[in-house]
Amino acid sequence: MSIEFAPSPRSTLGIEWELALVNRDTRSLSCIAPQILGDLRSRYPTGAFPHLASELLENTVELVTAPREVVRDATADLRTLALAVQDAAAGHGAALIGSGSHPFSRWEEQTVTPSERYDKFIERYRWWGRNMLIWGVHVHVGVDRKDRVVPLLHALLAYLPHFLALSASSPLWAGEATGYASNRTLMFQQLSTAGLPWDFDEWADVERVLADLSKTSIIAEPTEARWDIRPAPRWGTIEIRACDGASTLAEIGALAALAQCLTEHFQTSLDRGLSLPRLQPWFVRENKWRAARYGLDAQIIVDSHGTQVPLREHLGELISALLPVAERLDCSSELAEVTRVLNSGSSAERQLAVYESHGKSPAALRSVVDSLISEFAHGLSL
Repeated sequence: MSIEFAPSPRSTLGIEWELALVNRDTRSLSCIAPQILGDLRSRYPTGAFPHLASELLENTVELVTAPREVVRDATADLRTLALAVQDAAAGHGAALIGSGSHPFSRWEEQTVTPSERYDKFIERYRWWGRNMLIWGVHVHVGVDRKDRVVPLLHALLAYLPHFLALSASSPLWAGEATGYASNRTLMFQQLSTAGLPWDFDEWADVERVLADLSKTSIIAEPTEARWDIRPAPRWGTIEIRACDGASTLAEIGALAALAQCLTEHFQTSLDRGLSLPRLQPWFVRENKWRAARYGLDAQIIVDSHGTQVPLREHLGELISALLPVAERLDCSSELAEVTRVLNSGSSAERQLAVYESHGKSPAALRSVVDSLISEFAHGLSL
């Protein structure tokens, strides 16, 4: 099975941001995405960029940027879309939040978006499929030729815990604190095609795996291989999909800048004939679990010898090392936002602080939603 990898300008980027709709009175999830999208579809049609999209559940709207060279242009797309959706939602008594999970809403109260694809998904995954009350961020970065995809994939997997911990925003699930910074991570990997990619050595391995998955009807097309980091042949990109939903526009800018700078850094290393980092798959898996469990407080494995360091420390060092790349890509201010999150805390930490300060009660859960509504709206106004 030969898979064409589309030409894509190097280190350009695109962002997909999944947002949840919540009822302003009850703070529970609100399944009104069809009405919102109906109101806005003529302004942001599918197939044009930027655009809005539906998702599995009718409580979700996805914002999709145009392909951009500079992070701030991509976040400008997101701001434009988010303001339009926010205005439309207000007309239906709803607000928007960016989070990997909702603090207390349950799957039984949600409705599935009518679609043959989603009907097949629910039929296959049943209870686990209906439980996918999760929201994420996907960042695409352009790769100039496909023989670089697999080395880049492994190099980025070594930094998967950095993306996951920085974005962690799902500590609360169905009304209780889970003990995980990113409970979304554990939920999502229950799907047979989700989680870490297989341990490929070359592009032909990717083609063979996708061919096997297709001929056995596990997937209908390559985008149904929902790996944490994956090639996106249609766009000519590598796609980082492991991130929880971003709570603010500034935080999604930070994630995008980190993805763009790190990928460009590795492509520059390949230009120079250098080898890229590659961890044993069992270390990659453990790092993912540690970041989901402990967030920025995780200790992670950073080399093939098993050296372990605090993630906060390693992420801080990484940002310093990437500063020259950020200057070249004109995203220094967005990359600097990573340092602010390190100092002020991730969304998961902020949500838990609100929950605990309000007595860990049902009212406290609603206060967490209020804080997410406020953060999202304030972030758009900056």
